[in-house]
Amino acid sequence: MDVVSDAISAMRLGHPSSHRLRMDGGERTRLHPFGGAGFHVVLKGGCRLLPDDGDPVSLGVGDAVLLPHGTGHVLADSPGDTEILCGQYRLDCSRIHPLLAELPRVVHLPSRVGGHLELRAAIDLLAGELDETRPGSCVALPNLLDLLLVYMIRSWMAEATSGAWPRVLGDPVTAAALRALHSDPAAPWTIERLAAEVNVSRPTLARRFTTLVGRPPMAYLTWWRVILTATLLRDTSDTLAAIAGRVGYGSPYALSHAFQREFGTTPGRYRKATARGGEGQAVSGRS
Repeated sequence: MDVVSDAISAMRLGHPSSHRLRMDGGERTRLHPFGGAGFHVVLKGGCRLLPDDGDPVSLGVGDAVLLPHGTGHVLADSPGDTEILCGQYRLDCSRIHPLLAELPRVVHLPSRVGGHLELRAAIDLLAGELDETRPGSCVALPNLLDLLLVYMIRSWMAEATSGAWPRVLGDPVTAAALRALHSDPAAPWTIERLAAEVNVSRPTLARRFTTLVGRPPMAYLTWWRVILTATLLRDTSDTLAAIAGRVGYGSPYALSHAFQREFGTTPGRYRKATARGGEGQAVSGRS
């Protein structure tokens, strides 16, 4: 998988949800802080988004807005009728990837001719599936919502004027190294093998990767293997020995030590906590 897909998959819990919100005559709707990400797409009319912490954002027809950190906010209707597609993605914030961590609290993606074509297409498809009465809508809708999240993040990265990760994935050497690590994290990677894979010298790879990502390539790989372990502990019944083989550790003991160093708890306790539904509260990983 690629970095963006892996970052989303590691955090995602269950299926996203969505609904239509209709407001008229200056109506206001309060949305409380949420343990995940929220989004709105204006289908008709216009409104203002008033975040609990930040400046108001004016939204017109076709505009999309992503609140990647679940920021509480108010939607204030402009005079007339407004219809908004609202949705939420449940995320486990104990495993947030730095790419997603650096997203701003509010990502405004205004509609404009010729802009964000993939995002616009996903919005159009979603609008046609919302009543869930068409054949296959129950399958199409959650997949379209996942697609919408990917396109919103892509659109932000294409236009971002700040933040490390748009630069990371725009650098051919670092991006190629990340693709290799994420495509096969269990491989017996060394800095020499990774440098050969991306066709640069070892010092060049180490310098560029560390400068842009904020940690050396092998340290990033160790961190990502532990994050994958957390996902597998949550989503599968595999033994720790089996998981160790899947993420590139020679023994469950070595993996357990690395996991405890990152998450502050043992893999067994982590699995019990997440099984009780305490994903976001039971532990707090360090990224």
